[in-house]
Amino acid sequence: MLYGKPMKRGSDIARSGARKYRVYTRKDIGLIPQLRNLSVTDRIAMEAVAAVLPFRVNNYVVEDLIDWSKIPEDPIYQLTFPQPGMLSPRDLARMYRLVRRGASQEAIKAAGCSIQYAMNPHPAGQRDLNVPVFDDEPIPGMQHKYRETVLIFPAAGQTCHAYCTYCFRWAQFVGVDDLKFASREADKWVRYLKEHREVMSVLFTGGDPAIMKSSVLRRYIEPLLDPALSHITSIRIGTKAPAYWPYRFVTDDDADDLLSLFEEVRGAGRHLALMAHYSHPRELETPIAELAVRRIRSTGAAVRCQAPLVRHVNDSADSWAQLWRRQVRLGAIPYYMFVERDTGPRDYFSVPLARALRIFNDAYRQVSGLGRTVRGPSMSATPGKVLVDGIATVGGQKVFVLKFLQARNPEWVGKPFFAKFDEMATWLDELKPASGAQEFFYRPELREIAVARRAGQEGRETAPA
Repeated sequence: MLYGKPMKRGSDIARSGARKYRVYTRKDIGLIPQLRNLSVTDRIAMEAVAAVLPFRVNNYVVEDLIDWSKIPEDPIYQLTFPQPGMLSPRDLARMYRLVRRGASQEAIKAAGCSIQYAMNPHPAGQRDLNVPVFDDEPIPGMQHKYRETVLIFPAAGQTCHAYCTYCFRWAQFVGVDDLKFASREADKWVRYLKEHREVMSVLFTGGDPAIMKSSVLRRYIEPLLDPALSHITSIRIGTKAPAYWPYRFVTDDDADDLLSLFEEVRGAGRHLALMAHYSHPRELETPIAELAVRRIRSTGAAVRCQAPLVRHVNDSADSWAQLWRRQVRLGAIPYYMFVERDTGPRDYFSVPLARALRIFNDAYRQVSGLGRTVRGPSMSATPGKVLVDGIATVGGQKVFVLKFLQARNPEWVGKPFFAKFDEMATWLDELKPASGAQEFFYRPELREIAVARRAGQEGRETAPA
């Protein structure tokens, strides 16, 4: 139904044709036909990296999105297949030796884990500062960092149709339980939301919630449509499925059920937005990808598009301008250009902030006003989303102009502050205040937040049963 009117979808499906999903993981690297031209050394190196960082790709990405005549430089190949530079030379050599000599899976996993824990698996205070407490207990699989927004990690949605090599949530996928966020108890977070009327938006994230069957996703979304939660005015679904498996919205067995669920959300008076992760314009070039966007939008849901700027994949202004123009043509909304987070293989993918700003501005100038809804480059850092708003000269000193788009304290939002210009800096913690102060204005309060949080945790741990 679309606002009470039946939708005709059969012709869309007939034109597109169904496709069977096939996934490849680390154990299947030798089975991917397109990799047979790689040398034995290169394939072992790929397996070695995949023993540390998660690898998962599917037949659509392999067959439709990667130009195999241009590997290893092809951007989608870089986006989905492990590359040697993602590990330090020392770690790569260690894992390579283990894989080459056929070490046990236990030995390989143990070595991989020691590297994983050194790669900042939970950046920006996700585990220490973001998990809310209810009835004196933390709520698993939930984060509440910004006043108006809550994140929920459905347990069945903590994987993806394919993995991005840059993903800052890589720790969700490496098989180490104490690195995961996952929510199985809807009752607890629903009760939390009923008591927190300041929350206006719920974001389902992962992994990828769109990998779940529609009936499972429905069990998470429908409780939010309760009139007792009328303060929840928007529901968001963070997903890469429109790029990596657009058939999810077109020909999968429950594709129509999924779209009907979207319509129910709209019919209940809630705004629904798919936060679609498109990293490169090629992900929107196929007919099935375009059809997926059209079908999603036909339900009344918005499609908002975001991605980080990553070296080897999309670090050119032309790529971003082309991506934003294509999104606008399909009725999708360019939303965010992020800075690659300080986690995982970030040394391989990170772009200096000064260059990121040049790329953003050069791309921004190439699009019309409809494409200028996009914001960036933005760092999702511990205190909040920090926008690199420009470069200026203040008091004869070259500076970065920064401001919060979101923050742990809403009073910080929109307040400009300045950092000394650094051509090579790639993240907020590498910048220094331009004023000569020892720290940025938000740091004392951020420390207080962290201290209060730790005190609360210690109190719960020592409280009598």
